[in-house]
Amino acid sequence: MRVIASEEISNAVKNLIINSSVNLPEDTYKSLKQASEKEISESGKTVLNQILLNASIAKTELKPLCQDTGLAVFFVEVGKDVAVGGKNLTDAINDGTRAGYAEGFLRKSTCDPLSRKNIGDNTPAIIHYDINDGDKIKIMYAAKGGGSENMSRLKMMRPSDGKDGVIDFVVETMREAGPNPCPPNIIGVGIGGNFERSAVIAKKALFRKLGAKNDDPELAEMESIIFEKVNNIGTGPMGFGGICTALGIHIIKEPCHIASFPVAVNIECHSHRHSEIII
Repeated sequence: MRVIASEEISNAVKNLIINSSVNLPEDTYKSLKQASEKEISESGKTVLNQILLNASIAKTELKPLCQDTGLAVFFVEVGKDVAVGGKNLTDAINDGTRAGYAEGFLRKSTCDPLSRKNIGDNTPAIIHYDINDGDKIKIMYAAKGGGSENMSRLKMMRPSDGKDGVIDFVVETMREAGPNPCPPNIIGVGIGGNFERSAVIAKKALFRKLGAKNDDPELAEMESIIFEKVNNIGTGPMGFGGICTALGIHIIKEPCHIASFPVAVNIECHSHRHSEIII
């Protein structure tokens, strides 16, 4: 049994958070660059070029990419042959989150849902765990902004709605979202599971590398159809019009109850701050 000190995990999480806040991932930057080259709207093209300039300034000056530094979301894969020494894994991740937002001088965005009083340290983080083989811990992190999260949707559809129903639901969700989630967006879609599981896998879908094709041919085809339809809505970059409303559509599908057909749409803004580490 391999033992990893909780301090090592906390330090890794802290560094993930600080680095992600100022460095736009390469796949996101590349997708934005491609969007700027194909955008036909002059206003939309100008916005995309400003987004790219902002990313360069953030990286050079070590300033946050966005004033909304997000709610800390983690997907953690834990090998069955690894143990955490010291604090438990959840506490270690929260300690790292607390330190990352403090040392990175990042805005704390976690508050009590009723009183709206700020918690003050951006904890607790939202953590989803999976257990797998091996003796390592894989930590995937995303800074999830409120604007894009607020426009996300979940629907318990009729089984008879089928693929066409899913496509229509995603497109209509993006049409209603308009400029609010800071497009161009990455759209995660979770099909199946149950009420809460569809939302979790929709968010997990956002971690797939932009430009990487879905391994499932049926889902790949659906992604292509949705991508074209969403980009024909006309919202464009930050709502200024154009053909680049989405940078990518990522779908995950899981089995569900015979009487149910849950579908969730989780929207991510163009400042797609995500990173991962294996310890």
